[in-house]
Amino acid sequence: MNQLLQNLSIQLNEKIYLKNPSSSDLGNRIVSESVLMIDELGLEQFNFKKLATRLNTAESSIYRYFDNKHKLLIYHVSWFWTWMEYRLVFSTANVHDPYEKLRLALENIASPIEGFEKVAGINMHALERIIVNESSKAFLTKEVEQENKDGFFRAYKSFCHRIEGFIKQIDPSYPYANALVSTTVDGIQMQKFYAEHLPALTDFTHREEKIPQMFYRLIIQSLAS
Repeated sequence: MNQLLQNLSIQLNEKIYLKNPSSSDLGNRIVSESVLMIDELGLEQFNFKKLATRLNTAESSIYRYFDNKHKLLIYHVSWFWTWMEYRLVFSTANVHDPYEKLRLALENIASPIEGFEKVAGINMHALERIIVNESSKAFLTKEVEQENKDGFFRAYKSFCHRIEGFIKQIDPSYPYANALVSTTVDGIQMQKFYAEHLPALTDFTHREEKIPQMFYRLIIQSLAS
């Protein structure tokens, strides 16, 4: 499974970029280096001028691939959740118990990515930190409705809907499966953020293994109520 996940060719919504970055060496370097820089600087301090300097290229060459850093962030977020869905599919392929599928899904979201230091040249640990620290900025914008119509968040929604399917297997009559899943996935990311940056807002410590256990219990209790 690890080998398959290392060598996946991930296809994303073409409206996110101007030129597919995976089509050239420079494009791949833009993606991999920007992950490191956003992780290092934060999205607010990151810009294409700094990235161009790091890559020893013209700033205009980066604009051939992405309109702006917001679109680049959406690219990273979409890439991550697409890869995570593949990971989820592989990890649950031979599991028939929907309760176990749900448990594995929550562990995949909450646990640090191990065994995948780099995938397609991307530092997965840095990308994971971006998802925790920066990914909400991809959709908390005035343009979110139009970007949603353009399919920019399809990867995240697809990942959530796959977990929703596990809940429907457990209880097909539960009316709030979609809301329960999105609240859970977002909640796990926020608990990881709080544990790292605002510990007074959580009972967990950094890399706390009990985060998925808490959300698993919340889901099961919600289904039982």
